[in-house]
Amino acid sequence: MHAFLIEGKKQAIEAIEISSRADIAKLVGQDTIISDEIDDSNAVYFDEDCFIRGTSGRFQIDKLAPVAGKAVVTGYLAGEQLTNASISLEELTARIIFL
Repeated sequence: MHAFLIEGKKQAIEAIEISSRADIAKLVGQDTIISDEIDDSNAVYFDEDCFIRGTSGRFQIDKLAPVAGKAVVTGYLAGEQLTNASISLEELTARIIFL
């Protein structure tokens, strides 16, 4: 699946390919993955405990709560089934603020 990796510490966003939620956990570096919808067909997946762990490199998408560390943006269907991201790299970049 087409997705995007956001790395807060590097202040970078890159297009990636994933095949499962396990890939997301591996990229983020933790097993405690939660998500927030960023629109009606895309979500950001990140470490639920990123602030408790003291992870550096914070960023914010639109008005969502800030995230620290790494996150993955991908598309989703009903029941949290993952699919290709429908947002472009340019659109996503315009919506992210590195803190």
